[in-house]
Amino acid sequence: MRYLPHTAEDVDEMLKVVGVKTVEDLFSGVPVDCRWKGGLELPPVLSEWDLSAQVESLAAQMASSDRVSAFIGAGSYDHYVPAALTALAGRSEFLTSYTPYQPEMNQGTLQAIYEYQTLVARLLGMEIATASHYDGATALAESLLMSVRLTRRRKVAVSRLVHPLYRQVLHTYLGPAGVEVLELPINPLGTTDRSGLEEAEDLAGVAVQSPNFFGCVENLGEFACLAHAQGALLVACFTEPLAYGLLKNPGSQGADIVCGEGQSLGNAQGFGGPGLGIIACGQKYVRSLPGRLVGKARDVRGRDGFVLTLATREQHIRREKATSNICTNHSLCALTAAIYLALLGGTGFRRLAKLNYDKTIYLKRGLREAGLRIPFAAPTFNEFVVEFPDALESVTRRLQGRNIVAGLPLAGWYPEWPNAALLCVTETKSRFELDRLIREVKT
Repeated sequence: MRYLPHTAEDVDEMLKVVGVKTVEDLFSGVPVDCRWKGGLELPPVLSEWDLSAQVESLAAQMASSDRVSAFIGAGSYDHYVPAALTALAGRSEFLTSYTPYQPEMNQGTLQAIYEYQTLVARLLGMEIATASHYDGATALAESLLMSVRLTRRRKVAVSRLVHPLYRQVLHTYLGPAGVEVLELPINPLGTTDRSGLEEAEDLAGVAVQSPNFFGCVENLGEFACLAHAQGALLVACFTEPLAYGLLKNPGSQGADIVCGEGQSLGNAQGFGGPGLGIIACGQKYVRSLPGRLVGKARDVRGRDGFVLTLATREQHIRREKATSNICTNHSLCALTAAIYLALLGGTGFRRLAKLNYDKTIYLKRGLREAGLRIPFAAPTFNEFVVEFPDALESVTRRLQGRNIVAGLPLAGWYPEWPNAALLCVTETKSRFELDRLIREVKT
């Protein structure tokens, strides 16, 4: 009895300890008229082998990456997860821990978060990073609220090439707070048009994603100059941190706050979650950061130790002083990212980023030679937009019949691109799969 391990003797012993005679007595506190009186309509009992066969048949009704070549990214990326990472992150000391409020009991967890903060700060070129955010969308919203607090202004500018779902979450946050959102348009290169910024006034923050939703690399340095000239903060957003293995990090380009999604740093896609929200900034903004921050200290004997240095939720401090009321303990996802970065190291991280970039260029060139249009000339990382000559729906349906998912249709978010799709290539796609997609598109 793998799933019901308790014998009748075990149950009787537990009931005696609790002080009742039957299992039904445990529910005596529930009013009789609220209890279910009929029997449960359950299917017949299956053996373990029959149950496994049934579950496998149900699973076969869904497409999975082991049977389908899916060229979809758009904020959630399929990367190989090292076996060592799974083994380390799955240790019970990490897997079952919660918020490390008691430093004397949680030095291992606290040190792991501290190492994560250090690695992320170095990756993004910033001084401080926290480890307590749900996902990239909420991290962006929290970052722009941070810019509002710091500048005491009530208007922000956001690129239309920031992930569409991130922008939806952003409006959910900023609308009730009375913050006006100015949207920056798209230029013909597939990057953000900066002309609107020169006319805008009283901006608290400017949010730009690089690589943006189309996979194109933005010039963050120019946005930093424009934002700072107005006294605003540049909030640099990302969905694929692996890009900074090749590209200049946001901190080196003048970003004041960097935020985004860390799922691709060793965290599995997991049907859309959980994610890893990342926020990093300069030391001077540390007291306006949402979330928790682990610091290094010394005890009375002079030994190094780790402790929650800042905890800015309403449960820790006066409610009106809280910088956020939804930040949570995503330390296991953060730990996973830290192990992933440590396993790859700086050299491995750059090599992996280069591999993603090279495979993307290979597919892009092949699709262009196959007759498809690549509408944007800006450099890309591991995603790019393809415009199909025929109706996109008929093309994607034909390819799906061959177990190929050729990107994410853009029309739902960008109606001006009815026959365009966003394709993504990572190290998990073999040359055989890339050539097969190019060949099938030709036919």
